[in-house]
Amino acid sequence: MEAYDPRTVFSSIDQSGRYAYGNQPGIAVWNLARLAEALLPLFDADEQCAIEQATEVIERFAGRYQAEWLAVMRAKLGLAHEHEADGELIEALLQALYSGRADFTLSFRRLADCAASPSADQALLEQFRVSDAIQAWLPRWRERLAAEEQPLEAAAARMRAVNPLYIPRNHLVEQAITAAVEEDDFKPFETLQAVLARPFEEQPGYERYAQPAAPHERVVRTFCGT
Repeated sequence: MEAYDPRTVFSSIDQSGRYAYGNQPGIAVWNLARLAEALLPLFDADEQCAIEQATEVIERFAGRYQAEWLAVMRAKLGLAHEHEADGELIEALLQALYSGRADFTLSFRRLADCAASPSADQALLEQFRVSDAIQAWLPRWRERLAAEEQPLEAAAARMRAVNPLYIPRNHLVEQAITAAVEEDDFKPFETLQAVLARPFEEQPGYERYAQPAAPHERVVRTFCGT
């Protein structure tokens, strides 16, 4: 996923968006339920009792997932402590990313730079086709960050440690596969592998590996065979 959209789906066999990015939590619960059905005989000899035990465990998932999701997103925003309004702050950012068609990975990485200095805001805004929402959101985030009472450089460093600069973007993976299959050239794969081994570190000379696909490079469908 490059431009943030919870409806993002790539699988060639997923025609309805069942496994879209935003549907992942629900699909995880569905998968756990199917696994539990297969394991029911191991829970209890009494089927009804086994179902009750499995259901009790599965029903914990939603709350546990939400807590873990909030923890991850707080870390991505440089927040070390919990606040009751954090969920709303995070959702507002995601909405800004969506309305602005901003690259998910690079936006968080640029946000880390913004934590250290407002002079970095322009590089973040350049990720957005429409920047009104993110400009309105930034002061809210900075106010929340200030409440942490921590040096801003320390917050920025922590953010860079959890927000990757390099990810296995679909077009780069496709290029590596094509070179290997059609030309017996594994160098693109080996280079990509080396860059991805250090996803959080700036690697001069490999800037293109951090960039979204150009229009002619975009991959909109992937296949199990890859």
